[in-house]
Amino acid sequence: MSDHVIIERQGPVQVIRMNRPDKKNALTRAMYQAMAEALRQGDADPAIRVHVFLGVPGAFSAGNDLNDFMAIATGGEGGLEVWNFLEALAGAQMPVVSGVDGIAVGIGTTLNLHCDLTFATPRTVFRTPFVDLGLVPEAGSSLLVPSVIGRQQAFALLGLGEGFSADKALAAGLIYAIVGEDALEAAVMAAAALVASKPPQALKIARDLILGSREPLLARIREEGEHFQERLKSDEALTALMTFMTRKK
Repeated sequence: MSDHVIIERQGPVQVIRMNRPDKKNALTRAMYQAMAEALRQGDADPAIRVHVFLGVPGAFSAGNDLNDFMAIATGGEGGLEVWNFLEALAGAQMPVVSGVDGIAVGIGTTLNLHCDLTFATPRTVFRTPFVDLGLVPEAGSSLLVPSVIGRQQAFALLGLGEGFSADKALAAGLIYAIVGEDALEAAVMAAAALVASKPPQALKIARDLILGSREPLLARIREEGEHFQERLKSDEALTALMTFMTRKK
């Protein structure tokens, strides 16, 4: 397990906490792998009935660690851990609840598309600057987002990289509820406890009916992944990434 991902079990609730506050929870390959393993192990454990994702105060996740992107863009290989995580998330057998506070960029936004309940704080902004980095949407977002909020709002979020406030995300149906920063974790854990209290077999059937077949989603994740890997090695992405990294210094 990565030191930057803390896995806790509170009765039937498995908490997956991203804990890299100095980098605003930018996700490394090791963090993706740790979270993928936690999801699969939790799904295989009959004592676990719900997964919870949390970040740190002010930062759910700033997205992928750009150093990993740069390594691939400049000739390196890798990224399998990301796709392992996305497939484990999209295929999760247990309900998933998330609590988002503050920064939610890239995967920090798209992770929540796979959650059954997402709570966010008023200061949260959801943003997916994939195209600005010369990349493409991931995590099945090109399929999921238009189905929830319609084509034009989806283009604004995924194509233009427009930030969605918590209020706008709630109105669009992307999240379940807005709660204060101090109340976020308690609200998430209360919801997780409620989920865990339901008859598990009936809830699984209900959830499976709501989600439908996962195969179209998994196929889209793979299709996006192929484009993403190709784009990472493109001159366009390399230029955008170098410009962004230079700006950060």
